[in-house]
Amino acid sequence: MSFGQGGPYGPPPQGPYGSRDPQGQTPDWAALADASAQRARRRRWTLIGGGVLATAAVAAIVATAVVSANGDGGDRANGKNTSELPAAPDLPSESAEPEPSFSDAEPLPPPDPKDFISTEDKDKLPLGADTLFPGAKLTMGDREYTKGATNSTTNCAGATQGDLGSILAANTCDQVIRATYTRGGTAVTVGVAVFSTETQALKAKKEARGGLASLSGSGVATFCRGGTICRKTTNSYGRYVYFTVGGFTNGKDVVKSDKDVYTTGDDVAEFTFLQIRRRGETQASAAATAPVD
Repeated sequence: MSFGQGGPYGPPPQGPYGSRDPQGQTPDWAALADASAQRARRRRWTLIGGGVLATAAVAAIVATAVVSANGDGGDRANGKNTSELPAAPDLPSESAEPEPSFSDAEPLPPPDPKDFISTEDKDKLPLGADTLFPGAKLTMGDREYTKGATNSTTNCAGATQGDLGSILAANTCDQVIRATYTRGGTAVTVGVAVFSTETQALKAKKEARGGLASLSGSGVATFCRGGTICRKTTNSYGRYVYFTVGGFTNGKDVVKSDKDVYTTGDDVAEFTFLQIRRRGETQASAAATAPVD
C-alpha cells in the first residue's frame, strides 16, 4: 500500500496563525506581526477619536457656563436687571482746598551786620559805657583785666590830648566813651569816638594825630600824662573810631620790649572791636526775623 507523499495522515493541519512545522511548534512570525500592527492602528484611532470628543464636550460645557454667567438668565436668577446692578464708584472730584503756591521771587540775602553800625539812622541800640564795656572784669584767653573808671562825654576834644581833639571836632564827633583796664602794673584806657556816618569816621581815623587822654580813678593812679612815653593805637569799624593809650601806673616810659603793655593794649582793643561788631550782629539778626508788613 502506498501512502503517497503526504504520509498516512494527509497534509499538515492549518491553524489560525498559518501552518506549523511537522511537529506543530513554530508560529508564522510574519502573520503574527501583521495582526499585531492592525490591532495597534485600531486602538490608536479609537483613542484619538475619544480625545476629540472629550475636548469638544469640555468646550461646550465652558461656553454654556460663560453664557449663563453673562446672559439674562444670570441676572434673572439674582432677581435683578443689568440696569439695577450697582454702578462703579465715581472718581473723587478735585479737592476744594487750595493747592500750595510757591513764590518765584529770589529770597532776600541776610542783612549785613556792618550796615547797622555804619550810620546812626540804622544803629538804634542803646549806646554808652555800660553797653560797650559791661561787667567789672574783662577776660581774653587766660588773661583777666579789672575795669577801672568809665566816662562818656559829648565834648570829644576834652577826652583827647594834642591835635586829636580838633580833628574829632572837625569831623563832627558826637561823643567819646572811655574805660580803663588794669592788670598788674599796666593800665590801658580805650576811647570810642562816635560819628554819624562811616565816611566821617574813616576821615577822622586817617587824619588822627595826638592821642587819647588816659582815664584814672576807681583805684587807678594817673598814668600816661606829663610827657610819659606810652603806647597808642587807632582803628575804626563802621561809624566808630577807637583809640587806646597804655603804659605803667608807676609812670615808667614804655619801650618795645615791654610785652605786657602791648598785650594789654591789644586785648582791650580787640574786645572793643568785638563789642562794636556785636551791635551790628544783634540788629541784623532782629531785622532778619522781624515779620514782614
